[in-house]
Amino acid sequence: MKNHYSDQKKENRQKQGNEDFRRYYRNLRKRLFVSICLAFLVPLILLSVYFHIQFNTNLKQSSHLHLMSLAESQRNTLDLFLQERVVNILSLFHRSEFNVTPTQSRMNSYLQHLREFSDAFVDVGFMNLEGVQVGYSGPYMYLRGKDYSEESWYQNLMKAERNYFISDIYLGFRNKPHFTIAVKQPVGEGKYVMRATLDPDKLYMFMRNISQGKSVESALINMAGKYQIVDPDQGELLAQSPYDPQHLISRDVSEIVVSGKSQLIAAARLTEAPWVLIVRQPLDIAYAEMYQTRRIMIGATILIVLVMFTAIWLTTRRLVMKAEEAEASRRELKSQLFHASKLVSIGELAAGVAHEINNPLGVILSQCRVIRDIFDPEYGGSQEVTSETIKQVFEEIEIMEESVYRARDITQKLLKSSRRTEPRLVESSVNDLMDEVVDGFMEREFKVSNIELVRDYDTELPTILIDPDQISQVFQNLINNAFDAIDGPGKITLSTRREGNEVRITVTDTGKGMTQEEMEKIFLPFFTTKEVGKGTGLGLAISLNIVESMGGRMDVQSMPGAGSSFIIALPIDRGRPEKPEESDSAK
Repeated sequence: MKNHYSDQKKENRQKQGNEDFRRYYRNLRKRLFVSICLAFLVPLILLSVYFHIQFNTNLKQSSHLHLMSLAESQRNTLDLFLQERVVNILSLFHRSEFNVTPTQSRMNSYLQHLREFSDAFVDVGFMNLEGVQVGYSGPYMYLRGKDYSEESWYQNLMKAERNYFISDIYLGFRNKPHFTIAVKQPVGEGKYVMRATLDPDKLYMFMRNISQGKSVESALINMAGKYQIVDPDQGELLAQSPYDPQHLISRDVSEIVVSGKSQLIAAARLTEAPWVLIVRQPLDIAYAEMYQTRRIMIGATILIVLVMFTAIWLTTRRLVMKAEEAEASRRELKSQLFHASKLVSIGELAAGVAHEINNPLGVILSQCRVIRDIFDPEYGGSQEVTSETIKQVFEEIEIMEESVYRARDITQKLLKSSRRTEPRLVESSVNDLMDEVVDGFMEREFKVSNIELVRDYDTELPTILIDPDQISQVFQNLINNAFDAIDGPGKITLSTRREGNEVRITVTDTGKGMTQEEMEKIFLPFFTTKEVGKGTGLGLAISLNIVESMGGRMDVQSMPGAGSSFIIALPIDRGRPEKPEESDSAK
C-alpha cells in the first residue's frame, strides 16, 4: 500500500513537472512573441504613418510643381508665338517695296506674306503720322481711311518705350472680338504704324495644341479678370472670370472652388501681352496619383503587418519547439560535411602524390630495363664490360638519380606544406627583398620574353619583422607563376602599399587569368593550372603556409582573359620587440 502511494506521488510530481515545463515554454513563447511584435511592428507602423504623411505631402508638392511647370511652359510658348507675330509685322517695314503710300496690291501682298507664317492673321493696316489707316487689306475694307488716333491701343503704342504693343481682346469698329498687334517704326522724320489683327479662335486652337493632358484646361485673362481666350464650355470672351489675377500670380498655385468644384489653379503672367495664363485641373484628377498611392500604401501596410504578425507567431512557436532539434541537426550536418570535405581533400592529395611519384618511378623502371638490355645478348647487348658499356650505364644511372631527386623534392615539399616551421624574424624592407628577387637574371629573362616589369613601390614603406629567405621564396614563386601565365607580350606589376597596420604586396600579371573554380583550388597541394611536367602544384600551398606563419594572409583576384592579382598582407607590428628604456647614466 505504501509503495502504491509512493508511485502515485512520483507520477503526480512528474506530471506537475511536465506541466510546469510546458507552461514555461508557453510563457516564453508569449513573451518572445510580444517582444518581437513590439520590436518590429510598432516601429513599422510609426514609420508607415510618417512616410505616408511625407509621401502625400511630396505628391501634393509634385502635383503643384507639375501644374506650375505646365503653366510656365505654355506661357513661354505663347510669348514666343506673339514675338514671332511681332517680327512678322516688323519685317514688312524692311521689304524692298515698302513706302509710306502703299498701294492696295502692295497691302494685299503684305497680308499674304503674314498668312504664310500664321493663319491667325485676319487683316493688316498701315497708319500715317496722324493715325489714319491709309492702307488696308482684309475682309473689312470699310476700315480703310479710319482714324485710330483715339484708340487706346494706338495711344499706348505711341507712349510705350518698346516699338510694339499687343492689345486686349476688344470689339472695335468691326464689332467682333479680336486683338491687335501694332508696330511703330521711324521713317524719315516721323513714326509710322503697321498693325495687324489676329483671330482669338486661332489662338485658342493654338493653346489647345500646346496643352499637355486632356484633364488640364487653359485660359487667358487680362489684369481686370476678363476672359481673353477661354474654352466655350467654360466661359465667354470678354466675360468676367471668377479669378483674381493679382491673387493667383502672388501664389503661383492655388486650390479654389469654382461652381462647386474644387480646382487646382496655376497662374503665369505673359511678358509680351498684358494677360495672365490660367491653367486649371480638377482636384480629384490633380491628386489622383496621391489618392491611389495612399490607398496602396494603407493596403500594403495592413498586409505587411498581417504577414509579419503571422510570421512572428509561427516563427516564435517553431523556434521554441524546434530549437534543440535544429541545433542537433545542424551539428550532425556540419560533422558530415566536414567528414566529406576531409575525404575529398585526402582523395585529391592521394591522387596528386600518386601522379607525381609515379612519374620518376616510371623513369627509374625504364632506365633499369635499359641497363639490363645493355648486358643481355638477346637484345643485342654484351656481357663483356667495356668502357663504352660503362659509359652507357653511368648515363642511365644519372637519369635514375635525377628521377630519385625529383621524387625526394616532391616529398620534401609535401612535408613543408603540411608542417609549420617557425620563421626567423628579422627587420626587413619588402621593397629591397622584391628587388633582390627580380634584379639580374629574372629581369633579363622578362626583357627577352617581351614582358614589361613595372615596380610601383611605396617609398615610405616601413620595415617589418619577417623571415627574408622564406618571404623571398614566396615572391619568387608568385613572380614565376605570373611569368608562366603570360603567353607572348605582357606586363607584370609589383606594388607595395601601407594600409593601416598592414603592408600589402601585390603581384599582378596580364596573363590568361583563372576561372572561379580554379581560384577555389589553387592553394590545395598538387593542384596546378600548368601543363603536365611544368609544375608540382605545391608552390602556392607552401607560400600560403609561409605567409600565415608570419601572421599574414594571401588572397587572389582573377578573371579569365584579364590576368590575375595575388595580394599578400603582412602585419607591421607583429612580434616587434620593445626598445629598452635608456638609463639615466646613458642619458
